[in-house]
Amino acid sequence: MKRAIYPGTFDPITLGHIDVACRAAKLFDEVIIAVAAASTKTPLFDLAERTALAEQALLDYPTIRVMSFAGLLVDFVHEHDAHAIVRGLRAVSDFEFEIQMAAVNRRLAPDIETVFLSPTEELGFVSSSIVRELARLNGNVETFVPAHVAIALKARCACS
Repeated sequence: MKRAIYPGTFDPITLGHIDVACRAAKLFDEVIIAVAAASTKTPLFDLAERTALAEQALLDYPTIRVMSFAGLLVDFVHEHDAHAIVRGLRAVSDFEFEIQMAAVNRRLAPDIETVFLSPTEELGFVSSSIVRELARLNGNVETFVPAHVAIALKARCACS
């Protein structure tokens, strides 16, 4: 079985993330969305919430699973007998960081490949950061995230 890991903080999961995951699922037998603990970030949603939001968003995709993790990504990849890391590239601004991370991961685990996928043109500008800011400003996020995520964002941002 060819299994890939699609890691990220997914704070929150967006339609762009889902697009990349679904396109990865066409290339691999199974894709695991790996929701990272985000030790260097202060997420809007905690790890359990981010994982639950992603699980609900991907219920209709039987070859995509959602799991949370902490620690080194390459260790998680090996633990789950995966052979590739999937990363989304929205713009040139993503490229420098992503290519550095791919090089580090290749140095740590030469047996793991990194595959870059770009979202569709309609979703290429969507990021979790933009969605969170839009939600904080009481903007409509419904065209950027699944409905249950929009509800969660509205509830969370109403409290802050």
